[in-house]
Amino acid sequence: MMRYCRLITCPDSRRLRAVALVFLLSACSGREDTEPPVLNWYVFDEKSGAFQDAVRHCTALSDGHYRIRITPLPADADQQREQLVRRLAARDRDIDIIGMDVIWTAEFAQAGWIQPWHETQAVRATAGMLPAAVESATYQGRLWAVPFTSNAQLLWYRKDRVDVPATWDDLISAAEAFDAPGALQVQGQRYEGLTVFFISLLASAGGTVLNPDGTDVSLEEAPTRRALGLLKRIATSRAADPALSTSREDQNRLTFETGDPVFMVNYSFVWPSARQNAPAIAGQMGWTRWPAVVEGQPGRVTIGGTNLGIGAYTHHADMAFEAAECLASKTNQINAAQKGGLPPTIESLYRMPEVRQRFPMADTLLATLQDAVQRPRTPFYYDLSLAISHTLHPLKDIDPEADTIRLREAVARALKSEGLF
Repeated sequence: MMRYCRLITCPDSRRLRAVALVFLLSACSGREDTEPPVLNWYVFDEKSGAFQDAVRHCTALSDGHYRIRITPLPADADQQREQLVRRLAARDRDIDIIGMDVIWTAEFAQAGWIQPWHETQAVRATAGMLPAAVESATYQGRLWAVPFTSNAQLLWYRKDRVDVPATWDDLISAAEAFDAPGALQVQGQRYEGLTVFFISLLASAGGTVLNPDGTDVSLEEAPTRRALGLLKRIATSRAADPALSTSREDQNRLTFETGDPVFMVNYSFVWPSARQNAPAIAGQMGWTRWPAVVEGQPGRVTIGGTNLGIGAYTHHADMAFEAAECLASKTNQINAAQKGGLPPTIESLYRMPEVRQRFPMADTLLATLQDAVQRPRTPFYYDLSLAISHTLHPLKDIDPEADTIRLREAVARALKSEGLF
C-alpha cells in the first residue's frame, strides 16, 4: 500500500495521469490506431512483378480494410504442393489465400484444407470465365477456388520449313523427313509433363483415365492403345531427341531456339523467349492447335493455370474471399497477361488489343482452351500422376498392349492409395 501511495504522490504522477487521460479520450472518440489485417497470399514466385501489382491494386481498393502480402513458393509445382500440404495439414492459420495448381482442387477440398465459395459469390466471381477454367476449380458440384490464370499447350513449328500437319501421324512423318535427331521436341522425363502428354493424347483419341465421377479406372482399350502407340512411335522415331527421357518444357524451348528442330509441343511462354533469345527463329515460328489423333476429330489438350483458394484455417475468411475475387479481376488478369505472359481465364480478354499484342496466337489459344480437358479430378491425383509417369517411362520401352494392362493396374492401386510410386 505504501508503494502505491508513493507512486501517486511522486513528482511524475501528473505525467502518468496525463497519459492515462489521453488514452481514455482517444478510446472514447472511437479512433483506432491498429494496423489493418494482413492477408497472406501463398503463390509461386512470379518474376515479372504482375502479382505484386495485383497486391498493390487490391490493397488500395480495400481502402484500409486489409493488406495483402505475397509469401513466395518454389517455382516447381511439386515443391509448392509439398510445402502447402505440410502447413495445411498442421492447420496453419497464416495461410489466407492459396495460388493453387489446377490439379490440386479435389485433393485440397477433400482434405478440408480450403473453403468452398458460396453460390452467389461463386457466380459473381466466375462471370465470363472459360468453362474449362471454372471446371478446374470445381469439385463435387461446388466451386473451391476462383480461376486466375490459364494455359494450354500448342504445336509450334517452323513455318519456313514445314506445313501444318493434320494428324500426329502426319507430324511424325514430316519430322522424320528431315532425318535429324531432335526435329520433334516433346516432354519425356518422368514427371507431370509426361502425364500431361499422355492424358492429352488419350483425350484426343477419345479416352479418359477415370470414369466421369472419378471413382474408378476407365482407360478404354482402343484409345489407350492408340495413345500409347503414338508415344512409342515418337520415342523410337529418328526425329526423337536423344535426350527425350530427360526432356522437359524448358529444355524443349532452348533446343528449339537453336534452329534445328521443326516441331515442338509447348506452352505460350516459348514465344516471348524466342523473340528475346532467337529473334530470327521467332520470325519463322508458327503455331496451331494440337494435331488430331483420330482423323477428322480435333486434338484436345489438358488445361493448366492457377486458381485462388481460401485457406480453411484463416482468421480472415470474409476478407480473403473478397481479396481473391479482386486478385482475379479483369484489371489484374490483363496485367498478368501483358507483363507476365500468363493467359487469362476471362474469355473476353482474348479479344482485347493489349492481350493480343502479347499473345498474337490468342485465337488459337482460346480455341484450344474452349474445349480443353481436365486431368483426372480425384483426391488421389498426385499418386495417380506418379503411377502414369512411372509406368510409361522411358517412352521407348512402351509396349502398347501390355502397358494398357499395366497402366490400369497402376491407376487402380493409386486410387486406393496402395503402394508408393
